[in-house]
Amino acid sequence: MTSLIATAAFGLESVVKRQVQELGYTDIKCVDNRVEFTPTNLFEGIARANLWLRSADRVQLKLGEFPATTFDDLFEQTKALPWEEWIPVDGKFTVTGKSVRSGLFSVPDVQAIVKKAVVEKLKQKYNVSWFPESGAEYTIQVALLKDIATLTIDTTGVGNGLHKRGYREKSNDAPMKEAMAAALIDLARYNGKKTFLDPCCGSGTLPIEAALLAKNIAPGLSRGFVSEKWEQIPKSVWKEARSAAYAAIKTDFEPQIFAADIDPAAVELAKANAELAGVDDCIHFEVRAVKDTVLPAETGVAIINPPYGERLGKIKEAERLYAELGKLFNSTKWNVYVITPDEFFEHSYQKKARAKRKLFNGMIKTDYYQYFV
Repeated sequence: MTSLIATAAFGLESVVKRQVQELGYTDIKCVDNRVEFTPTNLFEGIARANLWLRSADRVQLKLGEFPATTFDDLFEQTKALPWEEWIPVDGKFTVTGKSVRSGLFSVPDVQAIVKKAVVEKLKQKYNVSWFPESGAEYTIQVALLKDIATLTIDTTGVGNGLHKRGYREKSNDAPMKEAMAAALIDLARYNGKKTFLDPCCGSGTLPIEAALLAKNIAPGLSRGFVSEKWEQIPKSVWKEARSAAYAAIKTDFEPQIFAADIDPAAVELAKANAELAGVDDCIHFEVRAVKDTVLPAETGVAIINPPYGERLGKIKEAERLYAELGKLFNSTKWNVYVITPDEFFEHSYQKKARAKRKLFNGMIKTDYYQYFV
């Protein structure tokens, strides 16, 4: 059976695996930067995975995997794959590639070989010598790792990964990707039942993702996907998947979510983004410095992406902010989670974390400090 691959940022594979399991899939393999699973109904799996996976980067259709130590190997085994089952005669297809610790290290050459092999296969199938490429888009990826080639077709959309929910038309100078924010919330085991707080909300990504989760709103519900235009997948599949997602929304549930920032412009931006996401009625926004924050409940979950030292411009400012966070939370019953690249965060916060997890926020290496009761 054909399988799907949900790609993930480094360190988030277990989070994406858990989200795949929550969709009801059990045949799962988890390796570096990807989670592979085999849905019983492939078309339905493509639609549901794209609509519901909160922390994956994209969903790929796996066409084949094989050893390839020479260009002849790569060409012949690529040509043998069933490309005609997916790419129609008018399909517009491109090839992207990457090579890690493989003998076939020239990515441009690898891409060219794969493109040639797919063209030859489709020529035989459709008995044509030229393709108009006027139809739907099919982006093929060839990934070589230690001389093993994996061939996939992207079902999400190149340049339009799953983190692009559609609600963040504008952002501040250092926005966190929506998929990463959702992963931090997942790692904190927030489920909407406890009070949620982000005292450094910036453009609002963390509280908005918390609200989407609490209300059980599928993160991909307000956007489109490239595979929706594929003729192989019946339109009814996507219609039914979207209808089921709308029906799953907890319309009568009101989570307690609070967000603040010292910058009035940031708060206005966060409000606008929340409105676009359809969760503005779930989040209480205010302009307030951390040192002036009053906890909205006796217990709760706080997830914080504070301005890093490089964003603040001065290390002393960062240390002062971390100290203020410590004063706010250290003597409370709140579960607190902070992501920062500052290796001396615990010293300024004046409390050692119960757990730390290494993550990459974009290209920045960070630690996710976890303080839980």
